Formats: sequence, structure tokens, C-alpha cells
Amino acid sequence: MSDDGIRRLSDERPRYMISVAAELVGMHPQTLRIYEQKGLVTPQRTAGNTRLYSDADVERLRVIQRFTGEWGLNLAGVERVLRMEDELERLRRRMERMEQEMRRALDEVHRHYRRDLVLYTPPQSPAVRPQKKRT
Repeated sequence: MSDDGIRRLSDERPRYMISVAAELVGMHPQTLRIYEQKGLVTPQRTAGNTRLYSDADVERLRVIQRFTGEWGLNLAGVERVLRMEDELERLRRRMERMEQEMRRALDEVHRHYRRDLVLYTPPQSPAVRPQKKRT
């Protein structure tokens, strides 16, 4: 697994209860509940139904905070932008997978070319003989 894959897994691991996540981003816990209700963030739940936020969730909350504070977006606008960003990321990952598949297929084709390669040598033109003079 790549470092990026390991990092992504650790970013997604639930770690913080709502009070800790709210403190990390400087929001009230009720705000996090509202964001969850609107589908802006989806914390995981324990067996006892306690919300647990991952590092990725906390980062998403910071993004929401930036969109509402600095950009002046309302929650409907934030939802729209986040949905488009999520779709963009999904398409980016898909494109990367397709590029990898294409490169593998291209390498395979090149391997077959090398195996089936036959060197071509152009035919030699016959030597031109001087013609005898007819008398």
C-alpha cells in the first residue's frame, strides 16, 4: 500500500467525539449536528450511537467554515460546492485508475511487439551489368 493510501486510511479512522471535533474547528457541537442533518458531514457511529469524527471529517468542517465565513456561502451553496468537489475527486481517482490501466495495456502491447519483431532488410537491387555494344 502506498503512503498516500495509508494516510487516506488513517484520515478516515474515526477518533474524535463531537465535543472534541467541535473544539478543534471552533464550532458549537449543535452546529456539527446541523451539518450532519443537512448531509454536509457524515461522522461514523459507535455501537452506542455516539458520533465519531475522523481527521477527514474535521478537515471538511474547516472547509465548510471557510465557505460560510470567508466566501459568504449559505449552507445550500456549501452543499452544492462540496457535492461538486466530491464528484471532481471521484472523477480524478477514476481517471488515475484508467491511466494506470492504459499504461499497463500499452506496456503489454509493447512487450508483444518486441517479441514478434522481425527485422526488415530491404532487398538488394541486382548489380547493373554493363551492356555489350551490339555490332
